[in-house]
Amino acid sequence: MAPRQERTRHSTPPARGLARRSLLAGAVALGAAGAVGVTSGCSRVSTADAGDGGQLLEQLRAKGSVRLGLAGEQPFSYIGKDGRMTGAAPAIAQRVFRELGVEDVQPFPTEFGSLITGLNSLQFDTVAAGMYINPARCEQVIFADPEYQMLDAFLVRKGNPKNLRTYEDIAESGASMATGVGYAQIEYAKGAGIKKVTTLPDQLAGLLAVEQGRVDVFVGTAVTVRNVVKETRSTKAEATEEVTPTVDGKPVVDVGGFAFRTPETALRDAFNRELHKLKKSGELLEIMRPFGFTKDQMTTITAKEKCKP
Repeated sequence: MAPRQERTRHSTPPARGLARRSLLAGAVALGAAGAVGVTSGCSRVSTADAGDGGQLLEQLRAKGSVRLGLAGEQPFSYIGKDGRMTGAAPAIAQRVFRELGVEDVQPFPTEFGSLITGLNSLQFDTVAAGMYINPARCEQVIFADPEYQMLDAFLVRKGNPKNLRTYEDIAESGASMATGVGYAQIEYAKGAGIKKVTTLPDQLAGLLAVEQGRVDVFVGTAVTVRNVVKETRSTKAEATEEVTPTVDGKPVVDVGGFAFRTPETALRDAFNRELHKLKKSGELLEIMRPFGFTKDQMTTITAKEKCKP
């Protein structure tokens, strides 16, 4: 999900036409950038005792920068072929935080499964990775309202030889499935009766595993799956039509948004106000469109709705 880098003070245009080599280079760069981020001497200021987050927004304005927790997943947040942060979430962050008086948006790359831990340990100020909002995560962090809604899709061998179009198809056929570490699709698979799910670092690793026959299907968000096939120009794999997961027999439409530490309600609320302005004006879709999002991914669902058990 998101589920996954990189924009500095200067606006970086979305990466286009990435070759397979560029994607692989980006993955390497992500690891290197993550190492730098962990060892850098970033000042960490706790506001956990301030109820509403205290003066964090004022601190960010005074410092002139905000640190984004990112995970390498297209189209949410990733490293482009120029080595800079790009993706829908960083683009939104730059626009919103500029309106809040914070000009510099700094990447802090990490693994997706470490984002909430990193946020709560003050390694960065917000998670900007298109993270799905669900009750379990809402117990650990607070979310801004979602900027998108999303269904799933499958990466399969060209021609979809096992005819995999639903999670139940995977379970009934005994096909081998993989998805990303910490992805919501793991629970959807278990709920459909899939006994074993392999986890891989990202959608590129999933594509390679499918192409090489190591797994029959890699499951991810629809936009992510479509993008990796398109950007790598794969001739051995394809993306299926969108798949609607179910929980307890009920269809699920996932939504993703920015996460903040639980005490930081003042910062979250300020972020929300600017986000809703972008939604109302239609600018949010224009920011996200270059990364493969369409009007079908725009949503009026709130974080409060998705946090309900």
